[in-house]
Amino acid sequence: MTIRVLSVVAMLAAGISFAQAQQLAPSPTLDAVKARGNLECGVHLGLPGFSFANDKGEWSGLDVDYCRALAAAVLGDANKVKYTPTSVQQRWPILQSGQVDVLSRNSTITFSRNATLGLNFQGINFYEGQTFIVRKSTGVKDAEGLDGASVCVAAGSTEEKNAADWFRERNLKVTITNFQKNDDAITAYDSGRCDAYTAGVGALAGQRAKLKVPDDHIILTKPISNDPQGPVTRWGDERWQLIVRWVLNGTIAAEMLGVTSKNVDELKANSKNSEVRRLLGAEGGFGAMMGLSNDWMYNAIKQVGNYGESYERTVGMGSPLKLERGQNQLWTKGGLLFTPPFQ
Repeated sequence: MTIRVLSVVAMLAAGISFAQAQQLAPSPTLDAVKARGNLECGVHLGLPGFSFANDKGEWSGLDVDYCRALAAAVLGDANKVKYTPTSVQQRWPILQSGQVDVLSRNSTITFSRNATLGLNFQGINFYEGQTFIVRKSTGVKDAEGLDGASVCVAAGSTEEKNAADWFRERNLKVTITNFQKNDDAITAYDSGRCDAYTAGVGALAGQRAKLKVPDDHIILTKPISNDPQGPVTRWGDERWQLIVRWVLNGTIAAEMLGVTSKNVDELKANSKNSEVRRLLGAEGGFGAMMGLSNDWMYNAIKQVGNYGESYERTVGMGSPLKLERGQNQLWTKGGLLFTPPFQ
């Protein structure tokens, strides 16, 4: 670390800008990705709308789209991704060990995870809220109505702790039964072993589709928590963290600036908006500052689309889940989604 700090100071003294110094700093992860020619991305075992493989082994979903955008930005090809399905218990060790370059699955950002696991969360790509799915026949309308009920949940998940805390704090008695995998928990609920199943609303929308008779079940609308989620990297390798963070920012900025997969060529060639031109590599040299080509975000948007395009086809109105944007709408439209400027 001392050698690295001194080398950066020496470069600054020689008239090299800080951005150039950062660019020249080594990135083992970036080097490894380029050398092997593909991105290793950790995803969910199978959650419709977020990360799900069809019978041909083709992955799709909001989290998968982020992996594809990252691959397009780094390698110029959104298809150069190898997906590693991870369970709740496996996701952290697989990332910590270097088996994957980034984790893009529904994992809540928390203080203790950031402080103790040697991991960094690189922004928010989905504002989640935990709730419950119950049978319509129960007549339950909210979480308070689950007093005395049994609840299925994935072991080691944020939802397991949230539910235990929430019911205890309100002196409500529930029996929480945990399972090693989300699929095992939802299967147990579907077979009648539990009165309810708890997860984030987005996850529940996907899991509901797997039930024997989906229309017999409802998702309670009032959440009991705020669970922001986003891509995760290991500590260290700041340049890789920079890339992971700003690819996410770039997809959000593209929607805010009106840049889509359909108009990206026209805007790159003709836009007078400086931020659009910097985003698409027409000026500013932002890609070079990270060791990427200057068309890094052009490639990501052209091949994958902006955040709004991805949301609509994976979990939004253009998908079977049909989730409203809600909190995941841009801040300019009443939601929470925003990004720092490309300046």
